[in-house]
Amino acid sequence: MSTLLAGTLLLTATGLFSQVVGFVYRMILSRMIGAETMGLFQLVMPVFSVFMSLTAVGLTMAVSTLSARYHALEDDGAVKAVLRRALGCFFLLAVPLGIVVVVLSDPISVYLLGDARTRLGVVLLVPCLLLTGVENLHKHCFYGIGRVRPPAAAETAEQVIRAGAVLGLLAALLPRTAEQTVGIVVLGMVLCEVFSACALTLLFQRHWKRFPPSPARDQVSRRRLFAIALPVGATSLLGNLLNCANSVLIPAKLVEGGMALSDAMSEFGVLCGMTLPLLGLPTGFIGALCLVMVPDLSRRTAQGDRRAAAGFLDRVMSSTSLLMAPAMALLTVIGPSMGRAMFQDDRVGTLILPLAAGTLLGCWQSVLSGALNGLGLQNKAARSAIVSDAAQLAFTFFAVPKWGLPGFAAGFVVSGIVGAGMNLASVLRAAGLRPRLFRWFVRPVLAAVFMGLWCNLLFRVMLDAGCHQGWTALVCAILGLVLYAAALLAQGLSVNVVFAWFGSCFKQKGRAL
Repeated sequence: MSTLLAGTLLLTATGLFSQVVGFVYRMILSRMIGAETMGLFQLVMPVFSVFMSLTAVGLTMAVSTLSARYHALEDDGAVKAVLRRALGCFFLLAVPLGIVVVVLSDPISVYLLGDARTRLGVVLLVPCLLLTGVENLHKHCFYGIGRVRPPAAAETAEQVIRAGAVLGLLAALLPRTAEQTVGIVVLGMVLCEVFSACALTLLFQRHWKRFPPSPARDQVSRRRLFAIALPVGATSLLGNLLNCANSVLIPAKLVEGGMALSDAMSEFGVLCGMTLPLLGLPTGFIGALCLVMVPDLSRRTAQGDRRAAAGFLDRVMSSTSLLMAPAMALLTVIGPSMGRAMFQDDRVGTLILPLAAGTLLGCWQSVLSGALNGLGLQNKAARSAIVSDAAQLAFTFFAVPKWGLPGFAAGFVVSGIVGAGMNLASVLRAAGLRPRLFRWFVRPVLAAVFMGLWCNLLFRVMLDAGCHQGWTALVCAILGLVLYAAALLAQGLSVNVVFAWFGSCFKQKGRAL
């Protein structure tokens, strides 16, 4: 039990550490390059997502799912065959596509992204994408067989190396033009991915030396690999194309509404490079839980243990809401002040209430999407993602020119409702679960709203009284947790039930270690 607890604490601490380092890195990065250049960098990243959808997303899902199944059937040689086949398919797709991206980088930056200053970043993304694909395939193979420690260690080191490489290059080479600055940031990411890809490859080879090859499984693995990878990759591509269109349209539609291009790019950089990452900071608490869900449910499905899978899903949904609802409520209160102090921009935290609600809905959608993938229903998860992205795109196209960024925030909430609702309906049918809306959603959200209202009052009173902003935020956080726990208990939640939920989920994570 002590080993289990130690492993669980290690996994949770690793995810939290990576999240904090990533946030601090983004905060320093935004200060060094400014909001407008941050917006240019955010324009480049959708190219990354589209490229990965075309080459690696479907393959990583297939590797995770199939390695979990073969490992559950004690056919570890087949796991090696799956990874080898996936790596070959990835390079067959990625190398020609990377050449095309480099050759067509000028029209991509001008006509697709809408700003010629993104060209250098697009070119330097190609080696980063190739290395990331190798890293992710090895990482998801480890996840599939339940070995979380190697990729967790590599990811922790990766966060530190990325921050050091990018910020070090910027400190040495700034000032530069906006295009060159974006290229420097991407170059630092390439250096980081060199480490991650090499480290995970060496760790995998070391771990699997004792398992013999399994030629009898090669052909089966190939058929199953494409059966999972093709539909997942195709639907992921469509979803990322919608996200890419949304990212490109936000500054364009702000300009259409009467804003200058530099101001529109700056607003876009604050929204996507500062406010949304601030709201995403608490998701590190549930990252470890979601990390093992897909292979765990895949193993249970392969073994025909649907009842245990349904019980695990019940605990996951309850735990997600219990963690994320108070986090979003607290950030709604103290987030704007925190953001202005950290990013040194008064626009950080604008529209934080609807964005926090959308983030919470997105957490539910992500957890339920992972559940569908683990149950072998990748198409349904992809369908709901595409529909929710289309809803967001529609709001960006029609509402942003009239209302500005509030139109985007409204679409953010609506798309979260659509995606989470569709995933919930599919999971309930597939797992045979009864909807427990009060336990999963109503009770934690009501308690979080109660906590947020009292924290907001206390926060304003203490600031008006001249208290230091940092100490005020700390007092509100501590009192908020007490009020949240009291509100849960007042609604009939037993402390023993909470410990049972988290203990059971930690047990799953401990097994994965």
